[in-house]
Amino acid sequence: MLDPMSILTEYYDPGSLAYRLLVVHGKLVGDFALEAAKAVSHLDPDLDFIRKAAMLHDIGIFHTHAPKLGCSGDRPYICHGFLGRELLEEKGLTRLALVCERHIGVGISAQDIRANHLPLPERDMVPVSLEEQIISYADKFFSKTGPSGSHPKSISDIKASLLPFGAEKVAQFERWVHRFNPKEAGKSSGGRKDVA
Repeated sequence: MLDPMSILTEYYDPGSLAYRLLVVHGKLVGDFALEAAKAVSHLDPDLDFIRKAAMLHDIGIFHTHAPKLGCSGDRPYICHGFLGRELLEEKGLTRLALVCERHIGVGISAQDIRANHLPLPERDMVPVSLEEQIISYADKFFSKTGPSGSHPKSISDIKASLLPFGAEKVAQFERWVHRFNPKEAGKSSGGRKDVA
């Protein structure tokens, strides 16, 4: 049985800042993602996969230069997705690997990569499966550092952060809110009024 924590400890010292931030962030994203999955329970999302993917989606950050996260790699932070994909593909975990690559923003298209000269392989890195979309959606609500690290960001703040990347990115997030927000789906928000 796959244990995400044992995979993380292959690449991260359990006493390190990066490890601590990854674990806390992964659990927060996982809990939020499982709540979001309730809104589409009729589509039978793979809950076990969602929990594991939430813990591993940022595994590639140690390759990046992100001192605030305790990471001293030499790659830009935006590269952590495809670098995480490479790590998990080497382990034969293709489905989890795709979550790593596709969770950034609301997805990065090959056109985005070309137009913005991003330091990424030129291919679509957009969430496709239901589980990929749920993880990407939930990830938008939590930072790994700062005051919003353990508390969900507001929908309006997330939309404002996406706007510089284009109105279509905001529109995609709004579609996810409508689909995955339990209150929008007519279900209990679990007390998370700040994100409803």
